Amino acid sequence: MSVETETVSGRPGNGEAVREIGAAVLRVLIPVLLALIIGGVILLILGKDPLAYYGYVLDRGLMKAGGRQETFTRMAPLLLIAAGLIVAFRAGIWNLGGDGQFLLAAVITAALAPALIAFLPRGLTLIACMIVAIAVAAIWSLVPAILKARYGVNEIVTSLMMSFLGTSFANVLIKLFFWDPTTTVPQTRSLPVEDRLPRLFDTTVHAGILIALAVVILVHLMMTRTAFGLKLQVVGANPRAAIHAGLNVGRLTIATFALSAGLIGLGGSVEILGVWGVVRADWNPAFGLLVVPLVFLARFNGYAVIGFTLFFSALMIGGESAARRVGVPQDFVLVLVALLLIFLALVEYLDHVRRKRVAA
Repeated sequence: MSVETETVSGRPGNGEAVREIGAAVLRVLIPVLLALIIGGVILLILGKDPLAYYGYVLDRGLMKAGGRQETFTRMAPLLLIAAGLIVAFRAGIWNLGGDGQFLLAAVITAALAPALIAFLPRGLTLIACMIVAIAVAAIWSLVPAILKARYGVNEIVTSLMMSFLGTSFANVLIKLFFWDPTTTVPQTRSLPVEDRLPRLFDTTVHAGILIALAVVILVHLMMTRTAFGLKLQVVGANPRAAIHAGLNVGRLTIATFALSAGLIGLGGSVEILGVWGVVRADWNPAFGLLVVPLVFLARFNGYAVIGFTLFFSALMIGGESAARRVGVPQDFVLVLVALLLIFLALVEYLDHVRRKRVAA
């Protein structure tokens, strides 16, 4: 039997497996390359040098030691948000309330850490803040979760509404309850630098990146190698079949929301404990929706999302410097993200059409 055919067990042969891997890589690389090409055309139309822009992005985001450290630091919250989205999307649930969950967890962490550090060791303070942040974000997700599980209400609408409420409520908490009385600007008390997450190897990169990498890998293994992950994927693929199989879809829906939001909340906590140490009113990095295209580009694969998060973090860090040097708005990075989404959808559609023709 040749390598091009299937084995006796019904699994694809080596040749077919190689073709599948190659096709998957192309489905990922093509949208990225097209986005960069069209982005370059837009820069040319604006009278800017695209090679200079991308060169600055690469130099600042990855080549220089300082920029590389900033890139790795930026990856930590993005990876944790991605882990939460992978759980939700694999289960067929659209948790789009990440910004509210992230910000509430960040504010609670910023308020709790300075209070706890006064009588607890640094390690216990950091762990306690992360646990509380996970719980706060999970609780905030219960409204769309219960509405989805009990009444079938579309979670896209409810999670977005709770996200808007969460960001507003976070600002209210800062201005009414957590305002540091020693400052004129509304903000929480600041956690001293020496009490934050430890730095790695005498760099500015904090230990949160290790937490994020471990969480992403564990989430990937959970979703692909455990019975719980398989149940969530069955619910996502066909809820009616899951019910016939005896699965409690309502409880699994609530559990998915809580786990997804908790991981996103952990991202908010790590960002405060590792970088800022304080939250000012109206601060909102809005990472939640930015990570969605990365998760789709990675096809909900935890290992692949690490690479895409590195690419996107370098683009964000390098793009800020490149925008100033080339003379374009800093939001041009968002244009590239939008182009990524458009070409991703186009490539997925063409691949779907091709598969239908082959099946016919």
